[in-house]
Amino acid sequence: MPLNHAIRRCAASLGLRCLLAMGARARALHWTHQLLTADAANTHALATRAHLLVEQGQPEAALADLARLVQLVPQQATAWFNLGFLQESLGRLDESTRSLARATELDPAMDRAWYGLGLCHIRLAQWDEAVSALQRGTELQPLSPHAWYQLARVHLERGRPAEAQRVLTHLRGFEPKVADQLERETGLRAAGT
Repeated sequence: MPLNHAIRRCAASLGLRCLLAMGARARALHWTHQLLTADAANTHALATRAHLLVEQGQPEAALADLARLVQLVPQQATAWFNLGFLQESLGRLDESTRSLARATELDPAMDRAWYGLGLCHIRLAQWDEAVSALQRGTELQPLSPHAWYQLARVHLERGRPAEAQRVLTHLRGFEPKVADQLERETGLRAAGT
């Protein structure tokens, strides 16, 4: 990339960040449109516009930007995660599963991608895959109450209350409020309570 182009792109990125810091979301969105008209491969502008489009209630347009982003930076786990997250929120579970799986391949330590993958598998009633993904997520982020909570629920769905109870007992050790919620919702009781 020529030096002048790199300087212009850096200045444009800084201007965009300033607009966002000032809370000028509509101006920032307009700015991203201009930046992408001038340089369709500006990945920062593309990712920012996708985020702003979601905020504006335009998830389909954001989805197109994120799909373009993963084409431009196919080795960036965060891009795949963001695409998968939006796909999941739109109910495109098969697509989301593939995108989140790709994020975990690129960055096996991305606990949020494992958690999202687990949620997709839950919604698809793929219990074994959900357990695997959620367990990996809890290994990476052992104090994530949400992953432990979902893991217990999956064990119950699979008809394995003893495993769910072990998870609940573990959860009670570091997040008693979430454990209480799980008990209320399921009737399950932690060992020793």
